[in-house]
Amino acid sequence: MQPTVVQFGSVSVHSFAHPSNGWTLSIATNAQPQADQLSLGGFRIAPKALLEEPGFDAAAMAASLAAGMEEKVYWSRIIGVGGPLALRDMSRIVGGKCVLVPTDDARVGQPRDRQLLDWAVACLRGFEERTDIHVVTGQDLGHGVMSDGRTGSLDYMARRFRGCMDANTSRPTGEGNFYILKGMLAAMDIALPDATVGLVGIGNIGMHILERLRSAGATVLAVETNATRRGTAERLGAKVFGPEDKPAFLTESMDAIAVNANKESLDPGTVDAIVRNDQLRIVCGSENLAMPDPSGGDTLRTARRMYAPTELGGMMGYLTAVEEYLANLESEPFDVETLMKAARTLEEAGLRAGRRQLERDFAISFEDAVRDEYATAG
Repeated sequence: MQPTVVQFGSVSVHSFAHPSNGWTLSIATNAQPQADQLSLGGFRIAPKALLEEPGFDAAAMAASLAAGMEEKVYWSRIIGVGGPLALRDMSRIVGGKCVLVPTDDARVGQPRDRQLLDWAVACLRGFEERTDIHVVTGQDLGHGVMSDGRTGSLDYMARRFRGCMDANTSRPTGEGNFYILKGMLAAMDIALPDATVGLVGIGNIGMHILERLRSAGATVLAVETNATRRGTAERLGAKVFGPEDKPAFLTESMDAIAVNANKESLDPGTVDAIVRNDQLRIVCGSENLAMPDPSGGDTLRTARRMYAPTELGGMMGYLTAVEEYLANLESEPFDVETLMKAARTLEEAGLRAGRRQLERDFAISFEDAVRDEYATAG
């Protein structure tokens, strides 16, 4: 199987097309061929709703997500976050992403799911053989229990491709998001028991953050599309909103907002609503492609809102996957709790960068504040 290769800036996308079934797989990477690099990023099985969006392009989406993953790698290098094996091999790690487009009869849980994933695994193996780029992939949209009613799709792939990791990356991702939020609140002299935090999206990551915040005594508001999750959040003591009530949610009195939905939660309308909310001072999260208009970052800074880009807050998921991969490769035990502990490093990063930005009276971005702090330390 020979892919077509298209370049999107520094990201190369290798796109495979099944000759008769209509399936495609786009493998995006910032790695260079024959450089023995690790290309980190989730394995996304594109949901049907995504395919129906106007102008959907799997290769372009994979490239954009790989660029975002490269940002996560960059920030983990700057701050020095990760498990022991990832920190040792950080110079080899780059951002990547896989986007698989199935037909309806081959989605996970449908009759041809096994054939689809077998084909995807063959593509991944062929890609590695040709390029000497090691794909490390795992949890993302579209996975679940297969048509046999027993096997998880990631487990199925992991047994056939050594670069597919099945660790639950949502817990460490949520933990990292919680700690950077805690540090940013501390920079504003807001203790967790006194804080009111709004959550956009309470899937696995958002629910972990909600539980951590409630355990710490914080007041939590949450907007979520799924009614079952809204019910769970309500039982945990959160005030909940449906997606149609997001405008009202954004007018509520809150100190911080964390975005962990599907994508584009920080669209221009939401950014403007945040600016109009006088109490709301902190914006963070771990959502992919959260801000469709990058100028929103400057809008928030000019309005004296502390904004940590979601690539900075969302790094712990990829760090979990690469730690598991390297441990398996070297026959070492892997314990996800190592990454839960490593996530605590982000509290200091949030505190130090937040204080630096306040000292400079928002003349610099949160990203520049992080760079300043860690350049000074280094």
